[in-house]
Amino acid sequence: MKNTLILFSALTLSVLFTSCGNKETKQDIQAPAGMVALDLSKYGKQFSVFVPDTTSAKLEVTEQSWGALEVKVGKNFHISITEDPGDMELRKSDIKSNDINIFKLFVVDEPLSIMWESLITKPEFHFYSIQKIGANTYVFEDVIPADGEPFSKDAIQKMFESSKTIIEKKKPDA
Repeated sequence: MKNTLILFSALTLSVLFTSCGNKETKQDIQAPAGMVALDLSKYGKQFSVFVPDTTSAKLEVTEQSWGALEVKVGKNFHISITEDPGDMELRKSDIKSNDINIFKLFVVDEPLSIMWESLITKPEFHFYSIQKIGANTYVFEDVIPADGEPFSKDAIQKMFESSKTIIEKKKPDA
């Protein structure tokens, strides 16, 4: 009986350890093709985001006076990260009521993330995503390029996916 109990306990523990080891965590996320993880901890953010490979395009990280952290890589990737609880309903209302950049449709409409198409003189795309990381909540969104030329749908899609694939930095155990 004792041997059976020991065998059953060992089997149970091995199943538990195996099943725990197979769970994918945000720490196990692999960078998509052409992307690299950018550690933002030196800017007070305890996470990393995926950005286009910085060996072929210039990386710029700017801390804005209003608290936003802007991450730009080349001409096709520029996101703003703000520690803010966000308000999805207010943001949707603002988008739909814009008389200049006319709302066309939500390409993606999730509870905490949206990507939409709008139109001024030609179609353009934008995104807004609320992400809880540790005890903090952040808003991620695209930054309109200084030259006024909107990002392509593919570029916005890449930024949108990056904002939803955060790698949280675990604080070392004390």
